[in-house]
Amino acid sequence: MDRIKAEQRVTELNEQLQQYGHAYYVLDKPAVPDAVYDQLLNELIGLEELFPDLVFPDSPTQRVGGEPLANFQKVTHEQPMLSLSNAFNEEDLRDFDKRARSGAGEDISYVCELKIDGLAVSLMYEEGRFVRGATRGDGRIGEDITANLRTIQSIPLRLKEPVSLEVRGEVFMPKGSFHALNEAKAERGEELFANPRNAAAGSLRQLDPKIAASRNLDVFIYAIGGDAETYGLTNHDETLSYLGELGFKINPERAVCQDVDSVIAYIEGWTGKRMDLPYEIDGIVIKVNAYLQQQDLGFTARSPKWATAYKFPAEEVITRLRGIDLNVGRTGVVTPTAILDPVAVAGTTVQRASLHNEDLIREKDIRIGDHVIIRKAGDIIPEVVSALVEMRSGDEEPFQMPENCPACEAELVRIEGEVALRCVNPQCPAQIVEGLIHFVSRNAMNIEGLGEKVIEQLYREGLVADVSDLYKLEKEQLIGLERMGEKSITKLLMNIDASRSNSMERLLFGLGIRFVGEKGARILSEHFGSMEALQHAEVEELVTIFEIGDKVADSVVTYFDNEEVHGLMERLAAADVNLTYTGTKVRVEAGANAFAGKKVVLTGKLEGLTRGEAGERIEALGGKVTGSVSKNTDLLIAGEDAGSKLAKATELGVEVWNEERLLEELNK
Repeated sequence: MDRIKAEQRVTELNEQLQQYGHAYYVLDKPAVPDAVYDQLLNELIGLEELFPDLVFPDSPTQRVGGEPLANFQKVTHEQPMLSLSNAFNEEDLRDFDKRARSGAGEDISYVCELKIDGLAVSLMYEEGRFVRGATRGDGRIGEDITANLRTIQSIPLRLKEPVSLEVRGEVFMPKGSFHALNEAKAERGEELFANPRNAAAGSLRQLDPKIAASRNLDVFIYAIGGDAETYGLTNHDETLSYLGELGFKINPERAVCQDVDSVIAYIEGWTGKRMDLPYEIDGIVIKVNAYLQQQDLGFTARSPKWATAYKFPAEEVITRLRGIDLNVGRTGVVTPTAILDPVAVAGTTVQRASLHNEDLIREKDIRIGDHVIIRKAGDIIPEVVSALVEMRSGDEEPFQMPENCPACEAELVRIEGEVALRCVNPQCPAQIVEGLIHFVSRNAMNIEGLGEKVIEQLYREGLVADVSDLYKLEKEQLIGLERMGEKSITKLLMNIDASRSNSMERLLFGLGIRFVGEKGARILSEHFGSMEALQHAEVEELVTIFEIGDKVADSVVTYFDNEEVHGLMERLAAADVNLTYTGTKVRVEAGANAFAGKKVVLTGKLEGLTRGEAGERIEALGGKVTGSVSKNTDLLIAGEDAGSKLAKATELGVEVWNEERLLEELNK
């Protein structure tokens, strides 16, 4: 066969196999027998072997998985992948309904969808072709897992229309696949996956795509990542139908509900039927249907106000409490943990559960040897609910918190207004180790290869006493340690070295200053620009910064008013660790630009920079970027294909700029 005929046949086979695959994996309605599909696929493989230049990225043959990857690259989401607020009972649902109607009007409807218990992903398509896929990560930055996502048959490599868009979905492992996988692992003597969600996440985070290809993963797509109005869509239900028309797999069990009573009825129905599904769900997602009403409601810092996730009641089981361990955290808080007879609860085997604090143990009269009720709070964190007093034999022992720290023997104290006991010894080994673990964690300095066991070993061997010692580690010191081969040592030292250039906010968060979370660290870093400037800040200056309150200000000043901390900063500087803010920041005098003090909304597609980048620069100039247009909006930036936000801004008389005007003002 000559090349021209081969190209024609390859194109025909691609089209046929795409159609048959969609019918089988997405619609669950096979169009041809398996033997016919296999025959056509083998023909395509043969032609691609003869003509390698005819292997297209969206060919069905490209789903089997390529060569193993060295690592996962980071991906910044153009629109953050926010989490949802939770509702646990009917009262929570009715409160959500009241807030929605108060903010968006009485004429409101909801879309209810099954909450798939899997891994959230973002899929990017350019002109209808799948080009990139990423994990949710921390909501702002995920990991590029394109190679693994390509192996999932229900993810279309080519859409039915040549559109460019981002979609969000949930990858999961069907129950049947999960049980088969664990049976195979048991036969090989390997550790079993705890539940289908962990199995799906573990499969997608394999560096070898062939492993992901063997795991029989599936996906449901549930949203467009940007403005759905750009595509002429006015509500969420309409969007789901449109996504189905493009070739995406959409969960068919959704319902449009006109009031909260219908929402509750939908939830009650699925609470009883969820065990019959071939995949795990852990709740129901409820979203306001109309996009204009979603815009009216807007967002909090962490979640949309127009959606919530109802979580099914936690499963409760009975087991025996055999002992109570004490754990010392990085802030010195001593937390009691129940040691239990192993018991299966909500799909996992539980041997440890939280007891929170001494007051709770005393209040619930929980004793060592008791039969206790265990549940997983929100289906995630195991906790002890109560003791079964009627089952006591008389041999049970009341628990008494010690007066001294279990790690360093220092006297424990209770700070006024707190229920927790604390170890206030700054040299407490448990606090040092926990502080080191926090410092290297993903959202702090992000040093891969320094897991909990490795940190404990480095501290035990006297190789690290504080975070600055991590930057003094040498290959010769690590050889011979457990879990430390030559390759892993080389990679670890490279990761440590790479972290030296992190922007200041990562270091500041990693130091573990009380009350300073990720957002606070970023705000402080943007404001002061360097660790040296922050060290000399006074409480009076700190509290003038937007979103920095008295607690944070006092904590920061107290932390840096310590000679040991001054020494630590000097050691970090000597180790060439960056102590300055290197993120997007433009320094200007207040009121000296077009954005200072204004509420700005971005909509449509921008060419010169992403909306995320534009938002960062506007906020650096004193503006506040919001997600919805209202009478309080001062300025709308409208890119290409701007939709309903532009219409609403025009109706309200809001000033509107195009991208050219935006760039002109930013460049001033």
